[in-house]
Amino acid sequence: MAKKKRTLFIVGVALALAYLIIPYGCAPSKPEMVKTVQIPDGEIDPELWGKAYPEEFETWKKTNDPEPAGKSKYKRGMDADHLTYDKLAEYPYMAVLFNGWGFGVEYNEPRGHSKMIRDQLEIDASRLKAGGVCLSCKTPYSVQLQKQLGEDYYSKPYKEILAMIPEKNRELGVACIDCHDNKDMGLKISRGYTLGAALDAMKVDQKNLTRQEKRSAVCAQCHVTYNIPKNKEMKSVGLFFPWQGSKWGAITIENIIKVIRSDDSYREWKQNVTGFKMGFIRHPEFELFSNNSVHWKAGASCADCHMPYTKVGVKKISDHRVMSPLKNDMKACMQCHTETAAWLKEQVTAIQDRTVSLQIRAGNATAGLAKLFETTHKAQAEGKVIDKALYDKARDYYEEAFYRSLFIGAENSIGFHNPTEAMRVLGDSLAFASKAEGYLRQALAKAGVDVPLKIDLEIAKYLDNRGDKKIKWDKAVEFKDPFGVQDHF
Repeated sequence: MAKKKRTLFIVGVALALAYLIIPYGCAPSKPEMVKTVQIPDGEIDPELWGKAYPEEFETWKKTNDPEPAGKSKYKRGMDADHLTYDKLAEYPYMAVLFNGWGFGVEYNEPRGHSKMIRDQLEIDASRLKAGGVCLSCKTPYSVQLQKQLGEDYYSKPYKEILAMIPEKNRELGVACIDCHDNKDMGLKISRGYTLGAALDAMKVDQKNLTRQEKRSAVCAQCHVTYNIPKNKEMKSVGLFFPWQGSKWGAITIENIIKVIRSDDSYREWKQNVTGFKMGFIRHPEFELFSNNSVHWKAGASCADCHMPYTKVGVKKISDHRVMSPLKNDMKACMQCHTETAAWLKEQVTAIQDRTVSLQIRAGNATAGLAKLFETTHKAQAEGKVIDKALYDKARDYYEEAFYRSLFIGAENSIGFHNPTEAMRVLGDSLAFASKAEGYLRQALAKAGVDVPLKIDLEIAKYLDNRGDKKIKWDKAVEFKDPFGVQDHF
């Protein structure tokens, strides 16, 4: 009997152990931590990086796919036929204001990171007259080319510098090495000669940037405005961000304008309508977003919205198919917001409608003022005496209006990155343009020049038959004021 009890006890213990062991033996294995792989120093080719990080690499390659069409009202995306959208036809006042250089000939919506170089090769050649400097944000090879060539990098012809890139990667856009350290995959500011110098000018300690700040800073290497100083022969001699005098989290349009107007070498082109030498502002996404916006203050980064986390198998990765949340069904927004995708999209569209409404009004007012300067200069050529004090004040305010209108027109979120600041900037643009028009009309009246109440922008004159491509203006693609207010001006 004792032996039987002992046997039953042993069997019981064995079964108990089995019950404890079996669940662990059958349970799915825990996801492994991603192991950091060191990439050789100086290795640019993303295919090699992709062998170490295949999931991120596969999403990065999708930047070459057509963007989902019809999901954004104002950034319509690229369709399967790789159609590009003509911003000059969408906002015709830009054709008047930019007439005199490449942006007035062809100015298209960008088609995504993978097409950065191809967009340049396919656009009107006048857009590349600045030289090799145009490659600075377009290719990961720009860093070593700038270091190797010095000032020649900026001034030599674009295609001459492009030919120095290995043929296999000559059309390669932004790549892994632009944002990541090859040793530990940490975020890295690779363009010290632009962003690094701009941060130093603002006395920002790059080593103390938080991870979230770095997730925006790496985007700020390119999604910013910049200036290309010119020598007396109008050759490019450098590249810098006009942030001098600004502060981290407060890069203002007022200070950007102050920098641009501080040195004649920053005036890169001559505006045909007015005859004025002007500076320019390009895609200032970081400046607008970081200037005290709601999302910036909440601690969000560019990557949170444009590269949201996604699951690939058992791995959680940052989606490297960089795109607008609108084109990704608001998935990035729903990481923080509890509302539906439809509700969130409505809020974005409402902000953009209001921005476009004021942008069209400010842009048309500034273009009308440019045409009024054209009338003034014609009157001067005919011997009319124009009051200098009134003229100088009008010109001063004209430039203030122009740069503000351009700042929001060039920024790619249609105001969403910072709605309150976008409306403030456009409101000030409209105010400066209106004040300048008053001064100029007063000067013309004193000179005995009759000026019509409504200025004819002569849109077709500037939009039809631009350059060698002879692009015909299609009025059907022009954006209208969503609220119809512009019709009363």
